[in-house]
Amino acid sequence: METNTINCTEVCTNGCIQPDRCQNQAHIQSASKFINETSLDKMHQIAEEARRKKMSAPPVWVIPNWED
Repeated sequence: METNTINCTEVCTNGCIQPDRCQNQAHIQSASKFINETSLDKMHQIAEEARRKKMSAPPVWVIPNWED
């Protein structure tokens, strides 16, 4: 049996094309477990903490590399 590795980001934009051989099955299972076991209030709290952390971080300056 031949195993093909695909780029899910490009190929599976409208849904998984290989659900029985999905390369991201472990991620799908852990995400489903998180959704089923975590209350919506807890998810909101996690998101709010992440937003607060991001807003309190110092700005990141991107200096372009101007080549003459």
